Amino acid sequence: MAVHPTAQVDASTELAAGVEVGPWCVVGPGVVLAEGVRLASHVVIQQDTTVGAGTTIHPFAVIGGDPQHNGYKGEPVRLEIGSNNLIREHCTFNRGTPQGTGVTVVGSSNLFMTGAHVGHDCVVGDNVVMANNATLGGHAWIGDRVFLGGLCAVHQNGRVGQGAIIGGLAAVTRDVIPYGSAWGNHARLRGLNLIGLKRKGYDKAQIRRLLAAYRELFEGEGEFAGRLAATQSQYGDLAEIAEIVDFIRAGGKRPLCLPNAE
Repeated sequence: MAVHPTAQVDASTELAAGVEVGPWCVVGPGVVLAEGVRLASHVVIQQDTTVGAGTTIHPFAVIGGDPQHNGYKGEPVRLEIGSNNLIREHCTFNRGTPQGTGVTVVGSSNLFMTGAHVGHDCVVGDNVVMANNATLGGHAWIGDRVFLGGLCAVHQNGRVGQGAIIGGLAAVTRDVIPYGSAWGNHARLRGLNLIGLKRKGYDKAQIRRLLAAYRELFEGEGEFAGRLAATQSQYGDLAEIAEIVDFIRAGGKRPLCLPNAE
């Protein structure tokens, strides 16, 4: 390990092999840095945080800070970050709250661009991109391979299903289905994330069938509950449609983002 002489590292911190703590970093109590973690310079890891192997954190990020919650009174809560994440300048990740799960969880192989914020009790999956200044309110749930555009904000308790894309500046006040594409203020569902599906290797026939299922569900006639059942019956053999149906049926604390949502 290499700890710069200007860095302040609490005696309780666990540093694995290959950890680099750069100039003027501050690492507080209860922190675990796994193998190959790199803190560039001027990074603050406040306390009670685990950072997975191979993660790099750039200057002026504040990680494991107290939750921004009026009810927090200093109780023991945690932040857990997976491996191979890239966390750029000025990002802020908060620990959980006793009123929530008590832990904020961030997965692996994510890119957090400058100024991204992960609020208390959030769950962020793997291979997520949060562009500059994208913000997650407390208790937000973000699936794998989600792209959050610059300056967008996901409302507290909001859900964004895996493979979805959120446009820049969007105010996401409703749950966005897996593989959905939503943008605008307030965000409306505009279709499927076709770019993401193509990048994942879906061929034209697969995409056409997914689009047909989307149109049946969101543009068909009759009540939504009936269209949901019909879509499940007709297209339920598609894993992605089954996932969308399950996401909708599971529900959440926020309403569902729809094409006509205002």
